[in-house]
Amino acid sequence: MKKIPFFDYPALFRLYQTEFVEAFQSASGRGAFIMQKDLEDFEATLAGYTGARHAIGVADGTMALLIGLRSAGIGPGDEVMVPSHTFVASAAAVHHAGATPVLIDCGEDHLMDVASAAKSITSRTRAIMPVQLNGRVANMDAICALAAERGLTIVEDSCQALGAKFRGKHAGRFGVAGAFSFYPSKTLGCFGDGGAIITDDDVIAESARTLRDHGRGKSGKVETWGYNSRLDNIQAALLNVKFRYYDQEIARRRSIARQYHERLKDIAELRLPPSPDSEPDHFDIFQNYEIEAEDRDGLKAHLQDRGIGTIIQWGGYTIHQFEKLGLGGNVPYTERMTQRYLLLPMNVSVDDEAVAYIGDTIARFYRRENA
Repeated sequence: MKKIPFFDYPALFRLYQTEFVEAFQSASGRGAFIMQKDLEDFEATLAGYTGARHAIGVADGTMALLIGLRSAGIGPGDEVMVPSHTFVASAAAVHHAGATPVLIDCGEDHLMDVASAAKSITSRTRAIMPVQLNGRVANMDAICALAAERGLTIVEDSCQALGAKFRGKHAGRFGVAGAFSFYPSKTLGCFGDGGAIITDDDVIAESARTLRDHGRGKSGKVETWGYNSRLDNIQAALLNVKFRYYDQEIARRRSIARQYHERLKDIAELRLPPSPDSEPDHFDIFQNYEIEAEDRDGLKAHLQDRGIGTIIQWGGYTIHQFEKLGLGGNVPYTERMTQRYLLLPMNVSVDDEAVAYIGDTIARFYRRENA
């Protein structure tokens, strides 16, 4: 029996250990801890990679969303449409900006359902927050058309989608601002919390830089109530190391996804994400490999007993099910999906032998074999 953890954090450190140590020693030896050259270099790299005019490093992905919303003028009295199948941080950012999150159902791709969004617009609806989940960009043609028709601002939650594209355009580039997370398990993860905002709007960029640093403007004078939300310089130095290998890490994830698809595509009890080469408009980076499975809990236990770690994203709850938040929402597909969705191991520490073992073990479960 192989032992395959869902995510092997030590293995990812060992992958570039020498360079990580050198980056840490360099930044520490220079006393470069807060908003130094390493952060500036990372922001320039991120902007160049995505094609954005500006990139602003912040403390985490949630703050990237909150600062993006505030910089876009979203606040009290506004409603912001958010998909129900997302981490609570998406809705929390809207709430802490003073606005009201309105939950929208997802479709078979697990992303925002545009028809559901169109039905949810009210006189208070000001913005729409598509969440580019699992490393896939939603159908932004439809979302952008809806936003243009109804005069809505788009602020993207691209926290799981750095490098993903729709029709050749990077996640985070479709609205006035996009947010990324560098939580350790993300495709580009640091060794703690981290995040960033990208934008082409000079005014939004200046606002974001001010808000992340206690509201201090270029003169050093405080201009508004802000946050202590700067991306740590040492984390930026470590992210600079990882960015050197980012394209090949995405290529590896796509290879794993391709292998999963070939091994699992004929199992009738599963719904798989699209394979990497199946839809020319989409370039998916596979932050996660999220399936829907009949007898999901039985499958999870079967895999666990055979050494394979899996995760039910967000503990098996989507945000409409957090009753104490009072969000509610008419989200029937999301409700059904919470009984079926499951994440398989997806990161560069998973080798081809492990993928084969996982695929064979899943196939045996649905054939009701005990091996």
